[in-house]
Amino acid sequence: HTDAHRSIFISATSLTHRTTAILCVSSREGPSDSHVYFSTRKGCLIGAVNLKSSNRTPVVQEFESVELSCIITDSQTSDPRIEWKKIQDDQTTYVFFDNKIQGDLAGRAEILGKTSLKIWNVTRRDSALYRCEVVARNDRKEIDEIVIELTVQVKPVTPVCRVPKAVPVGKMATLYCQESEGHPRPHYSWYRNDVPLPTDSRANPRFRNSSFHLNSETGTLVFTAVHKDDSGQYYCIASNDAGSARCEEQEMEVYDLNIGGIIGGVLVVLAVLALITLGICCAYRRGYFINNKQDGESYKNPGKPDGVNYIRTDEEGDFRHKSSFVI
Repeated sequence: HTDAHRSIFISATSLTHRTTAILCVSSREGPSDSHVYFSTRKGCLIGAVNLKSSNRTPVVQEFESVELSCIITDSQTSDPRIEWKKIQDDQTTYVFFDNKIQGDLAGRAEILGKTSLKIWNVTRRDSALYRCEVVARNDRKEIDEIVIELTVQVKPVTPVCRVPKAVPVGKMATLYCQESEGHPRPHYSWYRNDVPLPTDSRANPRFRNSSFHLNSETGTLVFTAVHKDDSGQYYCIASNDAGSARCEEQEMEVYDLNIGGIIGGVLVVLAVLALITLGICCAYRRGYFINNKQDGESYKNPGKPDGVNYIRTDEEGDFRHKSSFVI
């Protein structure tokens, strides 16, 4: 009797055959994991293969090494068959099969202590579920398996931040912060003048003059209506369990909108357009836009009707009709 393994022995004598049957109940964690079987041998033998792991949820940084622990605690088979499988995106592939490493882990993984799996130079693509399966042919319960969830963490890189340079008072403004390398996905936080901003300005009396909302999952900071107090130096930090990274400070200026100046400017533009139009009209009336040039083709002799010939004599100085002229 131990904390890890409990056995209950019940003996009974068969009145007919005079043989002794031993009922063995083997349990690792509780009644749901119990294995019940009969044995006619003397004593109670462990007739079921059982596995355990020292760490079912290992977490490791990218490019480090990790050991996926799979240990046989009970078995009567001296040379059981060992298999490792990777479960990722609803797909199952072999990692260790037929006594050799398979797939993308070939060349950077090995089996330790008969059943455990060690991986070198892990990458973010190695984050998955790994199933250790053992088949012991000489045991009454021949198959057992254990699932290990491996998480590979990646430190965020410098996020890309976008901050508007100038925004008029009362207008909407959106600040963006994005990072694509961190794993698990990082959370975002914004700072103004080195002061961390809450997710909602209404939740902190210190920011009662502001009206903004921060989405820590997407990194967007949205001002529904900026105030003069919102001017300052802004930067964002992306962080996860592996580390954090920040972008450079960027200034956002909030300025007053001069309504009187805008109206005055519009009136000046309209006045200039009116003067230009008036000048064009006056120039047109005075004939500056009429073409006064005369060329050799400006004067033309009157056209001659068909069937009429004109002859000019020196004495008359005028035209006279030929005899063939017909009225």
